[in-house]
Formats: sequence, C-alpha cells, structure tokens
Amino acid sequence: MAESDGTKYLRIALLLVGLIFIFGIYPLTILWPSGWAWHTSGHSDYLQMILGIYATLGIFLIVASRNPLAHLSLIWFTVWSSVVHGGIMAAQSLVNTEHMGHLWGDVLALFLVAAVLAILTPRGFAAKAG
Repeated sequence: MAESDGTKYLRIALLLVGLIFIFGIYPLTILWPSGWAWHTSGHSDYLQMILGIYATLGIFLIVASRNPLAHLSLIWFTVWSSVVHGGIMAAQSLVNTEHMGHLWGDVLALFLVAAVLAILTPRGFAAKAG
C-alpha cells in the first residue's frame, strides 16, 4: 500500500523538527540571544538543561519519522508540550518586557511546530487505518 501524502509530509516534518531540536536551537541562542536564550548573562544551567531535553526529544522525533502512526502519543506530546511551553513563555515575555524578543523567536517557533505537527497528524479513523 502506498504511503499517503499526509503521512509522507508528517514524516518529513518530524525529521526536520527533530534535526532542528538537535542541531538548531543552540546556534540560535548564540546568533539571536534576545529571541532564544532566556538567561544570557554568563553561564546558564537552564540553557544546558533545555538543550538536553530538546535534543533528546529531537532524537525520538527522528525515530518516529520512520513510522509516525506507531508514535502518535509522542507526536501529540510534542504538540501539546510545545503549546504549553510556548504559552508560558509568551506570558512571561509580556510580563517581563525585557523578554519581548522571545515572542518572535522561540515562542513563535514552538507554536509553529505545534501547528504543523497537529495539522499533519491523522486523528480518529485515519490514524487507525494507517
């Protein structure tokens, strides 16, 4: 049976998001710290922890890209945790105006990841039929 276009695009999105989570976040914290790094003065234990968590999630998303329908719970975890994480950061950016750059950096990126994966991930019968 041929792979549906939706599943093909989901596989590509999972692979790209996984690679960005592994290799893309750290360079962004250096190139655009006001949009990607929360505690930029000196050494940040927080940044090391968040990079480790996202790199780990990235590895699992790459594994999931091979057979997305077998990893729906991981995909939906990525969607909803991105919405929650982005929502908390958005609220913090609005309250602490020195973090407003994050609304156009990591906050927007997390909402974009959540939207793309949510749109491409099949639900209900479509998920069971795959």
